[in-house]
Amino acid sequence: MIRLLKHTHRLYSISVILVLSVLFYPFYYLAAQSPKGYGTLNKLRKLKSILSSWLTGIFFRFTYEQPLDKDQAYIYCANHASNLDIMLFCILAKGKFHFMGKDELRSNPVLKIFFNTIDISVNRESKISAFRAFKRAGETLEKGWSLIIFPEGKIDGTHYPPVLHPFKNGPFRLAIEKNIPILAVSLTDVWKKMWDDGLKYGSTPGICDIYIHKPVDTTDLTIADADLLKERIFDLINSKLIKA
Repeated sequence: MIRLLKHTHRLYSISVILVLSVLFYPFYYLAAQSPKGYGTLNKLRKLKSILSSWLTGIFFRFTYEQPLDKDQAYIYCANHASNLDIMLFCILAKGKFHFMGKDELRSNPVLKIFFNTIDISVNRESKISAFRAFKRAGETLEKGWSLIIFPEGKIDGTHYPPVLHPFKNGPFRLAIEKNIPILAVSLTDVWKKMWDDGLKYGSTPGICDIYIHKPVDTTDLTIADADLLKERIFDLINSKLIKA
């Protein structure tokens, strides 16, 4: 019975997201026609994420070590195990923000309008693609846009509960080069409400806990410190994850 309810909720949640996507699309399209509308595009997806949360009964409880500065650009780094992760970051992020994600998202019917405009796609198997992606990310950080990235570089569907995998180097080198603080975010139990493999486990309403660590300053670091910074962020995120 519980399994049936979880799969019913998953189908309902997908329907809600698709219906809202269709309703919002004309407004997305208009905002995406010019860079001047990109701020509006972000506000629209934040609103859609809030509505999706309310209608599906999946809510997010944010715990902050320190209040965020809405005028400060950050590099948000988080673990990644749920289809809810992008939605919750649209609610969490302050000011101007965008995501970096895999190339395949450019063909996703819900996300492609963002990855063809404000978000940054990257083929992680291509050094040229990664170079171009982080070059663009550096340029937008200088313009005050926060970057949201999942440094594991993938969702691993083989572990349930999920485990934290080694991080890629790119975001940490970028943070040091641009003197941008890194914001480590632990998505402690979001996977319990909707894991990446929804076909197998379904979804369930409830409250997800997200822990936002104190920003890590990078102004006194050099590129030689990138590995140490990566390890520090990994340990911060992992320290709050709930494994059972």
